[in-house]
Amino acid sequence: MSCLKPEGAEPGGLNNAGLDFNPADMMEPRKPGAISPDLKNGGRVKHNDVAPEGVYLPDYNILTPHMRSPEYVQMSTAAAITLGITKGKMHRCDCTRCLNLLLTYPEGCRANCAYCGLARHREAERDYADRNFIRVDWPAVPMEEVASIVAKDGENSPFHRMCISMITHPRSDEDTFTVLKAWTDKVDPSAIPISILSNPTTMTRHDVKCLHTMGSDIFTVAIDAATPEIFDRTRGKGVQSPHSWKKYWDIMMDAREIFGPKKFGAHVIIGMGETEFDALTLVQQLVDLGGHSHMFCFFPEKGSLMDHLPATPRDQWRRVQLARYLIDYCDKRVEDMTFDEHGRVSDFGIPQAELDMTIDSGIAFRTSGCPGKFADDISACDRPYGDSPPSNIASYPFQPADVDIRKIRSQMGMLRDGETYEGGEDIETIHG
Repeated sequence: MSCLKPEGAEPGGLNNAGLDFNPADMMEPRKPGAISPDLKNGGRVKHNDVAPEGVYLPDYNILTPHMRSPEYVQMSTAAAITLGITKGKMHRCDCTRCLNLLLTYPEGCRANCAYCGLARHREAERDYADRNFIRVDWPAVPMEEVASIVAKDGENSPFHRMCISMITHPRSDEDTFTVLKAWTDKVDPSAIPISILSNPTTMTRHDVKCLHTMGSDIFTVAIDAATPEIFDRTRGKGVQSPHSWKKYWDIMMDAREIFGPKKFGAHVIIGMGETEFDALTLVQQLVDLGGHSHMFCFFPEKGSLMDHLPATPRDQWRRVQLARYLIDYCDKRVEDMTFDEHGRVSDFGIPQAELDMTIDSGIAFRTSGCPGKFADDISACDRPYGDSPPSNIASYPFQPADVDIRKIRSQMGMLRDGETYEGGEDIETIHG
């Protein structure tokens, strides 16, 4: 796989307006265009009648109307490499610790989120199984085969966690139960815990309870947008999409009661027009509710309605990563931090020695997500290069080395006296 770097979008430094943050008035998605009726709801695929045969790699261009969940699931390229489904190497990574499984249908996701490569508006451009998502391809694999391969390794599996990612589709809820059962029939949840990345739009409280009863131990909601206004602009009516801020919060509050403290949380994308104060206030709210936050750095996904917009400047991203870590894991509070007139963090509210120690540990700058087997603050879901090219890493899928810490400090303007960073440590592409 290669880096997706849309024209005019730089993955770090200042944005196209020369700012070290992405303001709201800059981050306006394109409006979705009209789609020919014969292309809607997987029209091209449904007119064919080719049976799926084993693993489907994106761009096979074999129109397979019967390749659908629960019999089939898609998985990230990193997961497919780790599982041995595809060949490849990941820059500075031996494997991924989370097996991300994505429900799949010829009709695709029926939502139209502006930043997402799986969005409905791409019906006119690419069949669902061929679309990129968080910068990489997602091969489709028979679910029975996935569970069987992992079951052979058992507790020796490289995976610390499995996550079922739902999409917006009429069968998504029912098929999630079937996929979950297919997994737990072969793999003990105590050996490899299970997360659910939910689709609140189609779910009920009863669905949430069933997923918990069936063996999943963490439930997450991809709120993504840090404010109701940005949510509506990028995930709701602004892009002809069915999601609502209220429904997402309603389902997350159900999960809070059913799964319990530290077992629910929300995904948040940084750099879509919110201020750092907005994002960190949301992080604090989640912590106060007993939940956790998983941070993603906005990167213009090729083919999305926001692929013309700038990636999150690295200094903005690093400030939020660091502050989020302090709130989530160090019992610090957003009220003790100081923000400037643009809502940027200007003081983290702790002594410099403590701040330096947190930065130098590097954990704050690793990918955030559901925990694995190493420590609560080290995510199993490391998503290698899901939100940046390896030439300018946003979320480190490995423990940052000393040279990485110097780069991070340089990005934040926090190099120590006499310390320098020359750059050039990372590469432009990864191959897989």
